[in-house]
Amino acid sequence: MPKPIKRHTALKPLSREHHHGLLLSWKIREGLKRNIEIPRIKKYIDWFWENHLQQHFDFEEAHIFPILGGKNKMVKRAKREHVRLRRLFNSQERVEINLSLIEEELVAHIRFEERVLFNEIQKNANEEQLARLEGIHQKLPPIQSWEDKFWGKNKD
Repeated sequence: MPKPIKRHTALKPLSREHHHGLLLSWKIREGLKRNIEIPRIKKYIDWFWENHLQQHFDFEEAHIFPILGGKNKMVKRAKREHVRLRRLFNSQERVEINLSLIEEELVAHIRFEERVLFNEIQKNANEEQLARLEGIHQKLPPIQSWEDKFWGKNKD
C-alpha cells in the first residue's frame, strides 16, 4: 500500500477536488452497472463539469502548472489530458462510450496529478508561490447539491 502523501496546505483544496473527481468516476461506474438511463447520468456529469471540473482545470492551468513551466513534460501531459477530458465531457455523440472513457481517463489523470505532478510542484514551488495559491483558490459550490442520486441504493 502506498504511503500517504503529505500535501502542502496550498494544494490541499485541489486534492479535495480530486477526491470529488474520483467520486464522479465511481458514480458513473455505479450508474452504468445499475443500468441507469444514460441521459440521467449525462445530465449529472454535465452539471459536474460546468460547476466544478471545468473551473478546476482552468485553475490548475492558470495557477498550478506555471510553477513548473509550459515546457515541462509532466505539465504538457496534464494539459493534453485536460484537452482530451474536455472533449469527452462536451461531446454529445457516443455518450455511453464517452461516459466509460471519462470514468477511466479521469481516474488515471487524477492519480497522475496526485502521485506525480503535485509532488513535483511541491518540490519546486517557493513559499511565495505557495502562499499566493492559498490566497487565490476559489470556492466552488457544494458537490453534494445534486438531487438525483442515481448511484445510491435505490435504482429510482
